[in-house]
Amino acid sequence: MTAVTFSKSEMMIVAAARELAGQRVCFVGVGLPNIAVNLAKRTVAPEMELVYEAGVFGARPARLPLSIGDPTIVTGATAVTSMFELFTFYLQGGLIDVGFLGAAQIDRFGNINTTVIGDYDEPTTRLPGSGGACEIAINARQVFVIMRQSRRSFVESIDFRTSPGNLGGAANAAAIRREQGWLGRGPSVVVTDLGIYHFDDDGEMRLDSVHPGATLDEARATIGWDLRVASTLETTPPPTAAELGLIRNELDPGGAYTK
Repeated sequence: MTAVTFSKSEMMIVAAARELAGQRVCFVGVGLPNIAVNLAKRTVAPEMELVYEAGVFGARPARLPLSIGDPTIVTGATAVTSMFELFTFYLQGGLIDVGFLGAAQIDRFGNINTTVIGDYDEPTTRLPGSGGACEIAINARQVFVIMRQSRRSFVESIDFRTSPGNLGGAANAAAIRREQGWLGRGPSVVVTDLGIYHFDDDGEMRLDSVHPGATLDEARATIGWDLRVASTLETTPPPTAAELGLIRNELDPGGAYTK
């Protein structure tokens, strides 16, 4: 039997999609979260309702949306509302099970930066900013993150906290969330092109699985802190031919996310 070949990006997307098994309502971010969530909808989570920031609940896009404003997201949707109504009645109303986000920088506690690299007043790079990510991070019951891993992105201290994760640790974060009236529990999963991370009870990221072809040494070399590793480190099951077929033929035939 011929082995199925795949890219690191395809492995990351497939692994992220599988993490959504059993989820019911997902608030979708742009970029990599978009393709991962739409793959999950076609595989492990067919009953999952997709929510887009533009004001669409229960989206059933016929193709991969190019952005949150792509008209395809309203086709067959359960409801199309204003952004105000979506954020007020759905997200702040506690109806979102998981928010799926990307990030430019992340720290060991899952705090996210999508605002600037460098000093805020004179940044090296000005990033797109929060959009709805901050509200998603504090009000979705769980937060999943998908991003490529490097020492520039997995850092000891992020340059700007756009979206709070576990702040300085789980206990501190829980107290702040209660005081502020935030509904969410914070980050649960981080999926990269090297592996899958979950969070320990103290709120710190833990590597639980490395993808085929990746190594623990590679993961340690591309992270800006002393990496915490599960006592039994797993190997992520590789993508199936069916999963790769959906990505290559339906979701991303041009390879915008996977090449």
